[in-house]
Amino acid sequence: MSDLRIRAATPDDLDAALAFWKLAAEGTSISDDRAGVERLVARDPESLLLAERDGELVGTVIAGFDGWRCHLYRLAVRPDARRQGVGSALLAAAEERFVRLGGRRGDAMVLDRNERAQHAWRAAGYAPEPQWTRWVKHLTD
Repeated sequence: MSDLRIRAATPDDLDAALAFWKLAAEGTSISDDRAGVERLVARDPESLLLAERDGELVGTVIAGFDGWRCHLYRLAVRPDARRQGVGSALLAAAEERFVRLGGRRGDAMVLDRNERAQHAWRAAGYAPEPQWTRWVKHLTD
């Protein structure tokens, strides 16, 4: 994977990341818009990690740290680049970031219906915690 480059997104990358998620990510979120991603990068400039090969975007992960917990979102790999170590490289970069910031445990949101993603997360050493259920309240329409 020496040809793979992992870097933090800049404001110039946001439209490409949003378009990439439509191609490579499973499911959508209320935050999947330009304003939401701009807020993310403005608040935490190193949180959105991009994987590039030959200048092409092949993967993303959001590695958010709120000072207490480490949250992973939008791990997505371009379909033709899957099973080539891109996701593993992104998770390694995210985990290194968390450790550097003082994080002690990472968590990820994974759709119940996305069996491929569940397999990938398990392979990376993550496991579901069945005693927890995610509770959500939308604050805006």
